[in-house]
Amino acid sequence: MEQYKDFLDIAIFAILGMMSIITIGVGIERTLFYKSVAVEEYTHQKELELALGNNLTIISTIASNAPYIGLLGTVFGIILTFYTIGSNGMADSNAIMMGLALALKATAFGLVVAIPAIVFHNYLVRKMEVLMMQLEIHHGN
Repeated sequence: MEQYKDFLDIAIFAILGMMSIITIGVGIERTLFYKSVAVEEYTHQKELELALGNNLTIISTIASNAPYIGLLGTVFGIILTFYTIGSNGMADSNAIMMGLALALKATAFGLVVAIPAIVFHNYLVRKMEVLMMQLEIHHGN
């Protein structure tokens, strides 16, 4: 059963780690693009909106799903803890608490990934709105 716990930890943390790397990469790419965009080069608002909105869905999807992946790891960890306790026929409170504490770390890591992703997404959406307004001002609409 211990190998399942190790596999579960590695799988959940690998997925959440990859999600955080993707969020950081896309966030940096979008931030650099927003700093370099020249709104006067765009003739239509929808054209600028398409260019600015690229990859924002990735960040919002990660932000909304990271807590669920962490929770999934916690649920599996709790199931494995109860299974181990049940199969051994002992109800040692220390083993139960240790198993539950270790299982909850997945939820915590899911939140650690989600919270910065939400902040990054909101920051980028606001920058996008500002650039869209600059286009309106530039074209005198």
